[in-house]
Amino acid sequence: MANLKQGEFVGSLDCGTTSTRFLVFDKYANIVAQHQLEYPQYYPEPSWHEQDADELMESCDTCITEATKALEQAGWAKESIKVIGITNQRESAVAWSRKTGKPLCRLIVWTDSRSKNTVAHFEHKLQTVGIEVAPGEFKKGEEGVDALRRLSGLPLSTYFSSIKLRWMIDHYENVRKAHEEDDLMFGTVESWIVYRLTGANLHITDVTNASRTLLMNLNTLKWEPALSKFFEIKESVLPKIVSSSEVYGDITYGPLKGVKIAGIAGDQQAALVGNKCLRQGEAKCTYGTGAFLLFCTGEEIVQSKHGLLSTVAYQDGSTNKPVYALEGSIAVAGSAIKWLRDTMQLVSSANDVNTLAESVPSTGGVFFVTAFSGLLAPYWDPGAAGMLIGISAYTTPAHIALATLEANAFQTRAILESMKLDSKSELKHLMVDGGMTNGDKVMSVLADIGGFTVVRPEMRESTALGSALLAGSAVRLHGWDISKPETLAEVNAKGKFEFTPSMPEPEREKRWQGWQRAVERSMGWEEGVDE
Repeated sequence: MANLKQGEFVGSLDCGTTSTRFLVFDKYANIVAQHQLEYPQYYPEPSWHEQDADELMESCDTCITEATKALEQAGWAKESIKVIGITNQRESAVAWSRKTGKPLCRLIVWTDSRSKNTVAHFEHKLQTVGIEVAPGEFKKGEEGVDALRRLSGLPLSTYFSSIKLRWMIDHYENVRKAHEEDDLMFGTVESWIVYRLTGANLHITDVTNASRTLLMNLNTLKWEPALSKFFEIKESVLPKIVSSSEVYGDITYGPLKGVKIAGIAGDQQAALVGNKCLRQGEAKCTYGTGAFLLFCTGEEIVQSKHGLLSTVAYQDGSTNKPVYALEGSIAVAGSAIKWLRDTMQLVSSANDVNTLAESVPSTGGVFFVTAFSGLLAPYWDPGAAGMLIGISAYTTPAHIALATLEANAFQTRAILESMKLDSKSELKHLMVDGGMTNGDKVMSVLADIGGFTVVRPEMRESTALGSALLAGSAVRLHGWDISKPETLAEVNAKGKFEFTPSMPEPEREKRWQGWQRAVERSMGWEEGVDE
């Protein structure tokens, strides 16, 4: 195209749970061009959730190509994209062959809970054999549980990648063989994307994604031999751990051939950065397929005593200290609305849930525990079952719609109650983003049930923006420097909307007690066994 303008933009490849997007941002976080594409999901058995790694990569390539075309149609040369960042659904496990570069099986998605028996096996091992924390020194029982948490920041759960990889090795003959013969390459989604974008030259993961595997030492930011040995996973299959903001390599094909990849963060950490919650005590919650609340704890690792996870928030370059966070994760948020629409067919669009919920003043006593694949923070019960309770002849689809929105709010409150106990501070307002926050009813329910102010920015593509800021900061584009938040003052400085609680305190507490009773009844429905 003739006479295209030259700009200074940063691209962000955002590979979420159900769709991929490529967005192009200017220095103020205005979106100059974008493209989004859903890709197939597979549910071959109850509690299984899979994706095809090649199909996922095709969606990435298409989004980059189409967004670049849109940029040119808007009058800008594709060379205006100076650098890109990558953000991804975390914990999802990909296994591929070193020899062929091809996936060995479908990737196992973070929401998948097929590995309950694998967890039960390692729980038994932790109780009876223990974890070897020093040569010949084993910690077992409660001491073993504490040692695992202290090293990795995480509990044993179907949620984390090493458990999914171990399940693959145990159940797929080709993965087992590849592991034995050092042909196996393992990574979370960003590892696979970088491997492909760089022409199979790089096998890396950043500290935020590595901190979700159960294999990285939170203090050293290196793979921990004691953890690899405990889970019986060879370190040779693991990617190299890098910081969240540095130049890793160049894209080797397509319209952005030669452009540098310089920022990587798991989606929730990226959203923390995108919301500019970079200082101790700042928090955000992203409501997408699931919901994830991160509370920045600065350079200190806070070990939660109330069911939260210690995780890496980001690391600005390989020589800088990491910044840590406490995290609470809700497995089912927006996916419950998708379930109402696609499976139960109570509504024809996601927006209709808000309209339906607004048509009733209360749930009529209904509580919906959305434990489709167990419960995550702060309950940590893989055996919890999804449950609608309080149903009567009075119950209508509108009551169920409102109960679905309330379930999201109750689980957010449960996490914030734990955060308050761990951090010894009370959150006055919560920054929010993600697709689910587009509905005003969802946000007002959250403020009412939580009893705090909910702050929704006008531009809510915080996850993509976070990886863009990390990439831009690595090359000092626009003078951005993640370690100096004042350099980001002009980024996403547009308006925001606040939702304040209107529910009377006695009513809020009555609903909260009801929710806790409902959760108790849903827990322990399915028990994992050590096969």
